[in-house]
Amino acid sequence: MSLLNYPNQNGEVNMNTEHNPYKRLAERLDTLPNGFPPSDDGSELKLLAKLFTLEEADLASQLRIILESSTQIAERLGLEHTSTRQMLKSMARRGLIRTGKMDDGLGYGLLPFVVGIYENQLGIIDEELARLFEEYYQNSFPIVLSIQPSIHRVVPIGESIKMNMQVAPYESAAGIIENAQSWGVQDCICRIQTRLIGKPCKHPVDMCMVMSPVRDAFANSNEIKPLTKDEAYATLHRADQAGLVHSVSNNQRGDWYICNCCTCSCGILRGMAELGIANVVASSAFINTVDEILCNACGLCVESCQFDALTVEMVASVNGTRCVGCGVCVDTCPDHALILVRRPEEEVKPVPVNLLDWGMQRVKDRGIDITPLL
Repeated sequence: MSLLNYPNQNGEVNMNTEHNPYKRLAERLDTLPNGFPPSDDGSELKLLAKLFTLEEADLASQLRIILESSTQIAERLGLEHTSTRQMLKSMARRGLIRTGKMDDGLGYGLLPFVVGIYENQLGIIDEELARLFEEYYQNSFPIVLSIQPSIHRVVPIGESIKMNMQVAPYESAAGIIENAQSWGVQDCICRIQTRLIGKPCKHPVDMCMVMSPVRDAFANSNEIKPLTKDEAYATLHRADQAGLVHSVSNNQRGDWYICNCCTCSCGILRGMAELGIANVVASSAFINTVDEILCNACGLCVESCQFDALTVEMVASVNGTRCVGCGVCVDTCPDHALILVRRPEEEVKPVPVNLLDWGMQRVKDRGIDITPLL
């Protein structure tokens, strides 16, 4: 069926037909490890229609996970190369598909909706997109958040961990910063989204940190403010002072961002606070402990904990099930009665080695076959 004949005489798109390119793209995105499950109200199709043209959705729905050159894609799909390449470049510039270097030039591939397409819309998000995302979030995002391993993993800032304790680089925010060659910060799309739907967050917006193994990676970015390493540490400290939880992609190698999150706006942590879903984020390898001699039961730690993991009677006590080991409360204690220690080995979930390992574990948890996308 020609895409030019797809809309009806009034220019409207029938979202329910099986020939709908947005429906095919949504189904394609849902076969990725991240997931993009259908909703009862078709909000996922409205989201895609906001971002993709019909022709773009049709092309994107036929991309693979692996990168292919524009020539390979055009030949595989029987399309004219020049127009195909132009469309691929346009989608890549707008963060709708993945792109990367290949031996013979640029390659293009399918990009997950979260984390991926949605986060790339920071420059264009408006009230309409914010409300469309909220509709989808309330309807179907709980499914995405329930898949294991979790999308995000909590990492504490180094100062909250007991001194002389061995910490792997991927286990702390400071270690991730140290392993990078470029650093940057941009606005948090989650806080912008909640503000646009009339639920503003009190926390600072310029809090999403990005890293790269390549020097000067963000020098020409319109949305990312380049930082020095010292400025990256200062941003991390500012997030810590604001009571934000540091979380990263749930893998040991290839961490390229630090989300400084809150339960009032973060799409991940809202799943716990607002939607009541347990295990939306993987805990760190650490857990909070209380020095009962130093604790004066002031209750400041209870106020700072976003996970309701602390209570105070005669002294503070920690709910080990609810504590994610973020360390936010440690900095708020005026008597230095709190510190993070390593969890017992049997309580620490193995962290996927890399993004591929993480993806294969999620595919197994979902019981899906991604072979057709390779």
